[in-house]
Amino acid sequence: MSKAQGAAALLADALGIVLGTEQIPLRLRAWDGSEDGPAEAPVIEFRSRRALRRMLWSPGMLGLSRAYVAGDIDAPGDLYASFTALSAVGKFAELEPFSPLTLRERARLLRTAVRLGAIGRNPTPPPEEITIDRVGRKHSKKRDAVAISHHYDFGNDFYALVLGPSMVYSCAVWDSPETGLDAAQKAKLDLVCRKLGLEQGMRVLDVGCGWGSFALHAAERYGADVVGVTLSSEQAERARKRVAEAGLTEQVDIRVQDYRDVDDGPFDAISSIGMSEHVGRDQIAAYSSHLHGLLRPGGRLLNHAISWNAGDTMRPDPDSFIPKYVFPDGEMLSLTVMVGALESAKFEVLDVEALRQHYALTLRAWVQNLEDHWDEAVGLTSEGRARVWRLYMATSALGFESGLTGVNQVLVQRPGGTQPPLRRVDWL
Repeated sequence: MSKAQGAAALLADALGIVLGTEQIPLRLRAWDGSEDGPAEAPVIEFRSRRALRRMLWSPGMLGLSRAYVAGDIDAPGDLYASFTALSAVGKFAELEPFSPLTLRERARLLRTAVRLGAIGRNPTPPPEEITIDRVGRKHSKKRDAVAISHHYDFGNDFYALVLGPSMVYSCAVWDSPETGLDAAQKAKLDLVCRKLGLEQGMRVLDVGCGWGSFALHAAERYGADVVGVTLSSEQAERARKRVAEAGLTEQVDIRVQDYRDVDDGPFDAISSIGMSEHVGRDQIAAYSSHLHGLLRPGGRLLNHAISWNAGDTMRPDPDSFIPKYVFPDGEMLSLTVMVGALESAKFEVLDVEALRQHYALTLRAWVQNLEDHWDEAVGLTSEGRARVWRLYMATSALGFESGLTGVNQVLVQRPGGTQPPLRRVDWL
């Protein structure tokens, strides 16, 4: 059997059935050494028959994701080129959940699996997968705590490898691609402080405070007194350690607390950086109203959030990669929905800044950090977890580069108190 007649050609047919296309812009390499597809195309490698078995039992994004996380499929060359080619065809290009296969398509896929000797039991999902729909009502406090713990509570040292010294897990602000990740993150933190108009002695609430980077910056550089809240016990532990090392325990209070339970306002300003994606469309009005009630009259809120640019809300298919492996119950809202919720809560919009290209640069820097420290990252967690992050961050970077997703800083103010500046000069 020649390589052209090996498993790769049949795999191309199988992948085409799953994706709903006859044109596979990839070169497929199979476990038997055979290859199929354009010679210069990016390579996708099927390392075992188990990859096809996963596609047979879950013929859609979930099966492919499981195969990648488990190491049954790999992209050994240019990761971005492979993912770009794959996302541009068939059902991936439709931006909708994968439609079920027809009976005829299932029969074709089954015949291919038989020919390749891939018939067998449904492989166990990788251990990094989470099932959260049995925990309780979506976006209840209990379920949100489980979702946040899944994403954040698996090792601060892993995050330190990926995020770098700044320990900031949100879009940086770059003067140019040569700026450097840590400098770009410091620029973002300072931009938020200036937009909020922080001054000595102001009381600030940081919703979703992460590892305390914004709280530390606001306290050190602007003399603010900061309350940071997170649902991640591991984040809080590292944040408190950083606060103590900086000698700022009198100025910074880090709590493991749901933002809905914060009741000790008023605050002079509120930052919410990369947190409202966890809130969900059904709760975004209540979120906006609660934060409004925690601000003094004239106080500002800076909401920094990823946006879905292809509709009003991105509600992921619960059986797809992101909710199963990355952000359980996460939802990306459009800018229209986000601003509408804030305005409905009686906030006045002062400024909106789009940072889409900045997030693409940030994500590529994180991917590079992960690749540079791959063996250490795997040792700190698991190869599956590292592969989850590689897939999630690389595909997200492509989403920002294409304009499918965006990220926006929306600055609003509770009416009353001091008037906002006539122009943006205070924070530019």
